[in-house]
Amino acid sequence: MNKCNLLCVMGAAAALPMVLNAGGWHDAKHLSDWGIATAVAEINSPAGDGCPIESPDGLSLYIASNRPGTLGGNDIWAADRATKDSAWGEPQNLGAPVNSEFADFCPTPLNGSYLMFVSERPGAETCNAGPGKGDIYLIRRNAAFGWGEPQHLGCLESGTGPNSAGAEFSPSLVTTHEGTFLYFSSTVSGNMDIYRSRRGADGRFGPPSPVQELNTEFDDRMPNVSRDGLEIVFSSTRPTDANGTAAFGSFDVYVSTRRSTRQPWSAPVNLGANVNTAGSETRSSMSADRERLYFGRDGDIYTSSRHWLNHRH
Repeated sequence: MNKCNLLCVMGAAAALPMVLNAGGWHDAKHLSDWGIATAVAEINSPAGDGCPIESPDGLSLYIASNRPGTLGGNDIWAADRATKDSAWGEPQNLGAPVNSEFADFCPTPLNGSYLMFVSERPGAETCNAGPGKGDIYLIRRNAAFGWGEPQHLGCLESGTGPNSAGAEFSPSLVTTHEGTFLYFSSTVSGNMDIYRSRRGADGRFGPPSPVQELNTEFDDRMPNVSRDGLEIVFSSTRPTDANGTAAFGSFDVYVSTRRSTRQPWSAPVNLGANVNTAGSETRSSMSADRERLYFGRDGDIYTSSRHWLNHRH
């Protein structure tokens, strides 16, 4: 399927990836605090593992890893399980054309067998991609024929998409009453900041704009937005408070919420010692039901859980 067809199919099915409830009651205040994070032992390896994220149904866990069997410096792998209470199986390399001889990472599985990811593969259609400069791609798996060809989302320099000549990380797609938005982080301004790009009626993503209330002069990266669009987690090197108190480690996980998708995000809050350590916590992501948090820490994958309190929808 060519680029136009794939993007147009996705645009025509506006509710396909994630349909959200933008009401004000279904928010993080009705959830318990995150528990103490533990390593996902069945997923981790002696190699570098990171970028964890569950599939929408909670039965697959996608990661990036440089473990033996990679096609390049970093590949995308996925592990399956029978139920949400089961242990994860052995991660399997997704193979070509998802993976390449170059670094491929930040997988984001969507409904409808779609997958977004970041790749440093070069090519005429990229935005000067190469080592340290990944672009965002979209691909779809067909039950009969396997993965199609990855489709580059376009370059903002030509007005056709969110990618830039800098480095893009961690795409996160969310559909709200205000439209469908792609959140991600980028060095397009020089500093790594969080951006969002709106999807047009033709299915293409427009040039990105910074999410000002989430960004600082520090490194703010790898956002993941909840299914209802009311909660976002990301990693940052910012101090934990206005007095300049040091963060737990080089990167910590922060959270921001809002009562409605029409409102700006609240001031980000450090998730604290149950999640953050003196290590580096990166690429956090929430499960579709918002009960499980995954993130990378110094080459291993960790998870934390919480539960719903009595609440009104």
